[in-house]
Amino acid sequence: MDKPKIALYWCASCGGCEEAVVDLAEKILDVVNLVDIVFWPVAMDYKIEDVEKLPDGSITASFINGGIRLSEHEHVVKLLRRKSKLVIAYGACSAWGGVPGLANLYSREEIMRYVYHEAPTVENPEKIRPELKTKVEEKITLELPEFLPRLLPLDLVVDVDYYIPGCPPTPDVTWKAIETLLSGNLPPKGSVLGALDKSLCYECPLNDTKPEKVLIKEVKRPHEVIADPSKCLLTQGLVCLGPVTRGGCGALCIKAAMPCTGCFGPLDEVIDYGGKAISYFASIVDYTSEEEIEKALGKILDPMGVFYRYSLPASRLRGKIMLVER
Repeated sequence: MDKPKIALYWCASCGGCEEAVVDLAEKILDVVNLVDIVFWPVAMDYKIEDVEKLPDGSITASFINGGIRLSEHEHVVKLLRRKSKLVIAYGACSAWGGVPGLANLYSREEIMRYVYHEAPTVENPEKIRPELKTKVEEKITLELPEFLPRLLPLDLVVDVDYYIPGCPPTPDVTWKAIETLLSGNLPPKGSVLGALDKSLCYECPLNDTKPEKVLIKEVKRPHEVIADPSKCLLTQGLVCLGPVTRGGCGALCIKAAMPCTGCFGPLDEVIDYGGKAISYFASIVDYTSEEEIEKALGKILDPMGVFYRYSLPASRLRGKIMLVER
């Protein structure tokens, strides 16, 4: 009997999701014994042409991480969608846009100008930029993928069956998701695999120290305080997004005395994660005067990076660029 065929592909991401698969450690041997990996460019010498030769629907599941930022990403994920029975958005960048999605706050021209001309580390007196096509010899033309006007989460480009959260997903979550997919007992389409349907506070070891009503008198940034690892971080003035973030990560950041930044994304009923996070935070700050409010806001130097760190492209805001610039 043929083993299920699996594909793995990355788009605009840091590479952490690829490392997360490797972090399965000895369990990755179990994965290899259970499935045939037919496409994994970061680890195996497969080409796009190899995928094109496969029959449509012959891949059991494709795990795609990263947001869609280049025309090549768009081409490959559409190809994998056609060749796969199931497509899984693996990690925060694929599911909601992730940290690379914060670039949607800027136009394509602004990004190019900064990266190739204005960044402090750039030395480019001739103002050279990459060209989509460059003729190097009479019969040889080199081509680069197009940098798209804005980054999109995977489900705005192709139909997505399931989501695996995290930045990156933990090995435990990845393994649970693989077990679910191979079990044949699939949850409803659109489900989040391997995680909880409750907030991070549910599994947080500090939850018992959180009062029924949290009121923050002073907002603190993580580098300004040595957090007490035995007390709820919210009560210490740190912006912890655990109350509005899906659980299932094992509260790893909290156990290291660092506040949750929201990488497991929203709970099922939440439409806009950042909006929910802002609403929650506004409900617990205990300020009355305008001066106090201004002081609190001054501690949040990058509101988009705090509240929409992983979800801007999937939010109602989407980013600054709403029109296609082609």
